Amino acid sequence: MEELLNSAKLFKEDLYKQLARIGKCLSSDKRLEIMNVLSQGSKTVENLATCTDMNVANVSRHLQILLDAKLVKFTKKGTYVIYSLADPEIIDFLASLWRISEKQLPDIGRMKDDFANNLDDIQTLTMDEVMQKLNADSILLVDLRPKEEFDMGHIAGAISIPMEELEASLRELPKGAEIIAYCRGPLCAYSALAAQKLQEEGFTAYRIEEGLNEWQKHFHLN
Repeated sequence: MEELLNSAKLFKEDLYKQLARIGKCLSSDKRLEIMNVLSQGSKTVENLATCTDMNVANVSRHLQILLDAKLVKFTKKGTYVIYSLADPEIIDFLASLWRISEKQLPDIGRMKDDFANNLDDIQTLTMDEVMQKLNADSILLVDLRPKEEFDMGHIAGAISIPMEELEASLRELPKGAEIIAYCRGPLCAYSALAAQKLQEEGFTAYRIEEGLNEWQKHFHLN
C-alpha cells in the first residue's frame, strides 16, 4: 500500500509541475500581449513586433517560450513564419484570466476609471444595446483593428477603418450618423479614443469594450 501511495504522490507532483509550465509561461506581460494579439488571428513575427512595440529578436524569444509550453504553433509560407494560438480554447482561457483579474485586482478598476476620466463623457454600450441598434439599422459599426484582422473575421455589418486611418476617413463618414467603435477587446483602448475623436468632429459616437471574440461568445456565434 505504501508503494501505491508514493506512486500517487509522485504522479500528483509531476502533474503540478506540468501545470506550472503554463503558469511560468504566463508570468510575462509581453507574452500575454502576444497571445492576445494572436487571438485576433495569425501573425508573422514582424507583425507581432509592430503590434507589441518590441523588436523582432524579443518577440522571437517570447514566442519560443510560448512554443515550449505548447500555447502557440507556427507554419511557414515562403520565407515567412506565421504564428497562431495552438488551440481555440486558449481564447476562452485568456477571457477567463481577464475576468478573474478584473474581479480580484482593484488596481484594474482604478486604472480603467483614471483612463475614462481623461476622456470627455464617452458612452460605453453593452453588446445587447449594440445588437438592438444593428437590428434597427440605425448605426454604423466601425472596426478599428488592422485590415488583415478585419478580413480574418469581424462583427457582421461592421466596416473597416483601422485606427491609424480614422482621421483621414472622417470626411467619408455620413454626417449625422450614429457610430459605434470597437477594437481588440477589453485590453485595447482604441475604441474609447476613436469615440472621443468622432465626438469632437460632430458625430454621435459610442464605444464597446468587447471585441470580436467576446461578441461571438456572447451571441453563441462561430
